[in-house]
Amino acid sequence: MRADRDEAESAQQVAKLLGQLLRSDGFPRWLVASALDALVADASESLAELSGGQFALTHEGGEFLVIDHADADARRPVKTLSGGETFQASLALALALSAQMAGLAAEGAAHLESIFLDEGFGTLDEANLDVVASTLENLATRGDRMVGVVTHVPALAERVPVRFAVTRDQRTSRVTREAP
Repeated sequence: MRADRDEAESAQQVAKLLGQLLRSDGFPRWLVASALDALVADASESLAELSGGQFALTHEGGEFLVIDHADADARRPVKTLSGGETFQASLALALALSAQMAGLAAEGAAHLESIFLDEGFGTLDEANLDVVASTLENLATRGDRMVGVVTHVPALAERVPVRFAVTRDQRTSRVTREAP
């Protein structure tokens, strides 16, 4: 009888949880929270790679926080990151969002297989620029998505295998492919 009672209590708890989740406001909230958890987990992995293991991401109360492993795992708002660190966190989130969007595409629908990064590279010091460039090169070798980079930073442009230069004069713009 105890086993039957325990089983019934367990089933009742599952039913209660499902009832809460399937209420008109519960299910969308749960869905959004689950998507945010997955986004932050994926972005945290990328940020750890980009930051040499120094940072991870989390969220709390609708805010993104950084976990600084170099500061005894202190949690602090992402607003406290330097320019280069902010760029790394933004790139990590963009890559995670791109991966999630590709996974959410319906059968037969267009897939998001590319991401364009427009500037922000000027905020990086030489070491961080090298880490970001290496990460972008690794993404390119995986072959699962195209990463377009818009940059004026020569050190980064030189590492992009296929380059297009945009020039303009007073009346028009021209795009030309540059040999690697």
